[in-house]
Amino acid sequence: MNEDQVRLNFESEGLEGPREVRVVPDDSEGLPLAIVAAEGNAWGLVGPEMGAHLRSMHRISLRPEGFTIPLRHPMEAVYYVIAGAVEIHDLDSDVRHQTATGGMVLVDPGTRYQLIAGSAGSEIVGGPCPADPRLYAAPGGG
Repeated sequence: MNEDQVRLNFESEGLEGPREVRVVPDDSEGLPLAIVAAEGNAWGLVGPEMGAHLRSMHRISLRPEGFTIPLRHPMEAVYYVIAGAVEIHDLDSDVRHQTATGGMVLVDPGTRYQLIAGSAGSEIVGGPCPADPRLYAAPGGG
């Protein structure tokens, strides 16, 4: 695919806008997301709030035994574990998966799931793609 084809695809999706590179700091004072139920916090790094149409990236910081609310998106979600260990609970099938630093998680569209930190806590980045607008609908996300 050449540059003209990429531009044509981009414009046909109604995603015209500035073409620029932006560096985004990992700022815990960024857009808070109300997706952590206990022992932690989450914030948006990239998403609709900064003009991203096709991608979201969140930082989820869970203290030991911390966990998210049950999540479900109409699109895929991907997470990367920066530090610690995390359990991914597939709430639809009641199956639990484990991964640790350097591990990745792919959640299929429509799957209800929860992220649960291990005994040392977890630092995670990721989110649904494209962005799930419901996460940004209310102040603080959620």
